Amino acid sequence: WFRRFVTSKEQFHAYLRANGEPGGEDGGRGGEEEEEEEVGSDRSEPPAKRGRLDDHGQDGESQEDAGEGEKAPVERKRARGQNKSRPCMKPNHYEKSRLCPSVTQGCAEKCYFGPRCRFLHDISEYMAVKPDDLGHSCVLFETFGKCIYGVTCRFAKAHLGDGYQNIVNTDLAKKWEGKLLVRNNLSKDLQHQLRKKKFSFKKADEYLRSLAKPHSDGGKGGKALGCCGEDQEVSNCTTPQEGLGDTPECSVLPEEGGDPKPAALQSPVPTEGEGGCPIKTAGPVTDEDIIKLRLCEKKKLEIQGKLYLAPLTTCGNLPFRRICKRFGADVTCGEMAVCTNLLQGQSSEWALLKRHHTEDVFGVQLEGAFPDTMTKCAELLNQTIDVDFVDINVGCPIDLVYKKGGGCALMTRSNKFEQIVRGMNLVLDVPLTVKIRTGVQEKLNVAHKIIPKIREWGASMVTLHGRSREQRYTRVADWDYIAECAKIASPMPLFGNGDILSYEDANQAMQMGVSGIMIARQVDCISPLLLGPIGALIKPWLFTEIKEQRHWDISSSERFDILKDFTNYGLEHWGSDTQGVEKTRKFLLEWLSFLCRYIPVGLLEHLPQKINERPPYYIGRDYMETLMASQNVDDWIKISELLLGPVPTSFTFLPKHKANSYR
Repeated sequence: WFRRFVTSKEQFHAYLRANGEPGGEDGGRGGEEEEEEEVGSDRSEPPAKRGRLDDHGQDGESQEDAGEGEKAPVERKRARGQNKSRPCMKPNHYEKSRLCPSVTQGCAEKCYFGPRCRFLHDISEYMAVKPDDLGHSCVLFETFGKCIYGVTCRFAKAHLGDGYQNIVNTDLAKKWEGKLLVRNNLSKDLQHQLRKKKFSFKKADEYLRSLAKPHSDGGKGGKALGCCGEDQEVSNCTTPQEGLGDTPECSVLPEEGGDPKPAALQSPVPTEGEGGCPIKTAGPVTDEDIIKLRLCEKKKLEIQGKLYLAPLTTCGNLPFRRICKRFGADVTCGEMAVCTNLLQGQSSEWALLKRHHTEDVFGVQLEGAFPDTMTKCAELLNQTIDVDFVDINVGCPIDLVYKKGGGCALMTRSNKFEQIVRGMNLVLDVPLTVKIRTGVQEKLNVAHKIIPKIREWGASMVTLHGRSREQRYTRVADWDYIAECAKIASPMPLFGNGDILSYEDANQAMQMGVSGIMIARQVDCISPLLLGPIGALIKPWLFTEIKEQRHWDISSSERFDILKDFTNYGLEHWGSDTQGVEKTRKFLLEWLSFLCRYIPVGLLEHLPQKINERPPYYIGRDYMETLMASQNVDDWIKISELLLGPVPTSFTFLPKHKANSYR
């Protein structure tokens, strides 16, 4: 059945260039004789990815020896990891003349910069150079009765009256008046406190002082932390070696060579009897001040039987989570946020913590390498945002994080790992969860040794990705090992993660004894489970498939409607002006770089689709289905233009991830 749709690379792109015209379709699929002749040759699946990075050099040598007069083409290196040097499109790249925000807000006379302002203040002058509108209906005006972007909106015709006055639908606007649609925003006052280091970290400072307190037997305790004040830089902390954890000797061993544990790991709150001065207090001291909240009294994380969307860098944004909520996701988690950036009050990092009002159960994921920054960040979030749980990322494999001692590196830094978990658990009023991998090295699993310790340190749940750091996402997840760890973790819930792309995969995984499944870099999701980023990115309707226990042969028009909804959610979240439109386009294109991997159920030779299977080129059942299957960036841009209009002049896009796991 599938062979009816199989084609060659050249014929596939010829069909798309012909926009699905009958001539292009004939050229794409060919006749029966041609099909029989080419099956297993031209129409076989594309060549496998290169196995080693140094193959490039070996090939180069052999090519030089092959002939002097003729130069063979140099083969490219294997695509892996991230496109680190990709071009970055900034607002001034696609909008040279911008209108001052004070004009849009109706207070041009109060512009803070006055005559020094580099933006335009004359609306007529701005309208003369403003790009053409992208449509006749504005999603913000139709949804909320008012578009706050006024004349700068790229759909302004829908709500502009005489003299460029912004029209307001009073009745519709009243329905939304006073409702907080998005929570966890960074206020200017809080940002000022963080930048000036005036935010009070009372609990965290007490815990960190107790780590630095020497033992009665002369142990140093947590000397690296010292009496770190609120203004201590991360660079003052001990930085791990670059090759951390790459040798067997590095696996889960104490860092201090047998030094006794800091007193804080037994008694986090220092008392007068332990030496030093008693803690000074302001006002009456109550039981709440001196009695630690017991684990049994903490808020419980009850997500058994629920579908959990895992955190996903770049693509797990708020509009995408809204799409997943619509398809049945019960629990959502924000993108990984770096704790040091949050403590510095960076707006871009705080944007990762935003929570839409439709997200019933919502958590945030933090990444960090040291107890001082992680504990302070946990206390900061505990006081300032509304979340149901906080997750520690101990599974990130990328070098940028690992070489600084964060992510997977924490699995080899057991002392620091323990101090982080205990400290965060102490200052948080919500449950603390941890996400880990099987280990750092491919054939040296250590998760089974760490999980009992994590339970003892106070975590409420662990998620285990069935691969090591070295494996990244290129090997099959080890579900037998996950099943062993689930038994060891009991009674603490353990969620499994890896290689789940259908309800059948989910059912098999649940039979392994895990409490749920997390879908992170794949499409894993089940009840109770964590639906991971890439799996959900390839098919966000996986939540529906799992709940209804069926394979959904979703049509190309239904998939295009999903993209329309994402676009509308993006315009609501990032804005309908030029900057918001291009930001929405950027994240749409990032998502399309994953969506193209989906193979329609009606075309599959056997069910279900496996996440690491790479199909041959095929012609879909209609033009849009074929266009969505293209791995060409130009075709992704073409889809974005159907939704958001033509791209700006000199527009460029390169996806963040090279998708090494797709082979």
